[in-house]
Formats: sequence, C-alpha cells, structure tokens
Amino acid sequence: MPVNLHFGADDLLRIRFAVSPLCETHEAVRTLRRADRHGYHAPWLRRMRQTLAGLDLTPLWLFMPSVPPGYTPDFLGRPPDTPMAGFDEELARLRATDPALARAEMAKSLASRPEAAESARGRAALADPARAVQELADVTERAWRALLAPDWPRLRALLEAEIAYRSRQLAGGGLQRLFADLHPRLSWSGDTLTVRTRTDFAQMQDLDGRGVLLLPSVFVWPDVVSGFDPPWQPTVIYPARGIGGLWTEPETGPALARLLGANRAAVLAALDAPSTTTALAHRLGLAPSSVSEHLSVLRDAGLLVSRRHGHQVRYERTPLGIALAAGG
Repeated sequence: MPVNLHFGADDLLRIRFAVSPLCETHEAVRTLRRADRHGYHAPWLRRMRQTLAGLDLTPLWLFMPSVPPGYTPDFLGRPPDTPMAGFDEELARLRATDPALARAEMAKSLASRPEAAESARGRAALADPARAVQELADVTERAWRALLAPDWPRLRALLEAEIAYRSRQLAGGGLQRLFADLHPRLSWSGDTLTVRTRTDFAQMQDLDGRGVLLLPSVFVWPDVVSGFDPPWQPTVIYPARGIGGLWTEPETGPALARLLGANRAAVLAALDAPSTTTALAHRLGLAPSSVSEHLSVLRDAGLLVSRRHGHQVRYERTPLGIALAAGG
C-alpha cells in the first residue's frame, strides 16, 4: 500500500541526501534472513559464511521481522544529521536514545508478533529499555566490524557516486526528473511523493516543513522503505545504482591488458561507476599511489575525467573510456 508524502513550500527547501553506515549495517543484517534480497549480494553472502558462524545477531533480529510488512524501531536506523556521518558518530547517537522513546518503538515492533512479544528476550527489552538500547548498540557495533567495515570504502564510494548523480538530476530537471527513475515504486505528482511500500495500510503524511531525507542504500535492494514518525525526519531509503557490479571483480580482456598494461586496464575496467582513488585501491588490492598514477595517465589520455565533491575527487570514464573498456 502507498505512503503519500505531501510537500509544502518549506519542504521543497529541505530535501537532502545522506550516507548512513548505521542504516546500512542494519539493512545488511536484514539481508542475511531475507532470501528475496540475496540476488546481487550472493557473493558477499558466501564470503560471510564463516564470519556469521561466530556472530550472534539474535537481539537485532528480534526487532527485524523476516517477512514484510513489519516494523523495525526507528531509533535503530535513525536518520543521520549530516550528509556523510561516520559509524562511530551514529553509534553514539544510538546509545543516547531516550529509553522511553525506545520502549514505545520496541513495543510497536513486537505488537504484531505475539511470539516475539511474549518471549523472554522481548519481555526483558520492554522491562529495561535502557539496557536493551545498549545491548542493541553493542550487537550493531559487532555487526558493523564483521560485516561492513572491511568493505566500507567500496560501499561508500558507490553511495557517494549515487548522490552525485542524483544531485545532477535535481539540478538539471528538478523533482520531476529526480523521481522519474529513482525507483519503480516512487512517483511524483503535483506536490506529493508516493512511495509504494510493503505495508498493509495506506498512509498520507504531511511533512509540515520537515522535508525529506533521501538515503541511498546497497542492502535495501530490491525494496524501497519509507517511514520515520516524529521526532525523526521523514526518510526514503532506496537502492543505489551500480549494485549489480558491486561484488564482482572487474574483468579485463587480454587485448586491453596488452594495450594499457594489466593494472592500468584493471583500473579502467573497475570504473563502472565513479570512484575515488582510495576505493579503487581497496577494490583492486593495489597501493593508492599506484592507482593515483594510473588514473593520471588515463585522464591525460582522455579516457577519464575527474570531479571534485567536497574533499574527495572521483573519477569516471569518458565516452572514449567506456568504449575502450567495452571493447576490451
């Protein structure tokens, strides 16, 4: 059923994007038990098998219904305050959650699943919400360290590239252009954004000057998620572009390797989405200094362009670079 987000004049001025490692951690945890999310993430899941054997995620799964629709407490994945929040910063905010608010949201999550509400763990969480918040934060931190932190440079580069692409859409064509292909379950008409989620009831929400946070995600695929009642800013979590090639290693044909050299060809092939030097080095297992040198040569040859976004420089292939990589 749809969630209809009604925009007023002030809301149009408060549309923003952000990257949230905390939210991404919880979506990754959810993916572990959602077979409909495996698809693109199968290589990552295979790689995580041994890690998962020693990782107890039961406290988090208690509040993450494995079959939608269902409600996960908003405080677990609270919308970030800044565009590029760090995990430690977000975890500190999670730990500081008001116990009364946490209890209300945990009770709402458990209400639709009597077996969870009546379990010893469920009763304990509601009886001592302050302790439950700290336990959930501890498990979230362990999940982050084990499941996401090693790959975060690659994930962050993809999410930042997504935001850069969507920002150009917004600048060039406004909201109509932005929402035209953000996700098949999103549509914009007049002053209303309709989000067709898996909830079992229709909802109209006046934004009342709070605006909307657009949060690209790797692990939310293929869903789109909306919600976050006050005090949280209304948020739409949607799949970022480029997920299909995220866990595959770039392939370079022998002709391209002979022309450019193996490592330089690998750098060109890896740029299926805009990326930074650090992210490429992490993905390819090369020294950042070597990657930087290869990028400079490829850019000077007209195969790449570089664009500065804040403190970072991202590289992307030119039409000539795309053609050469495809031909290789």
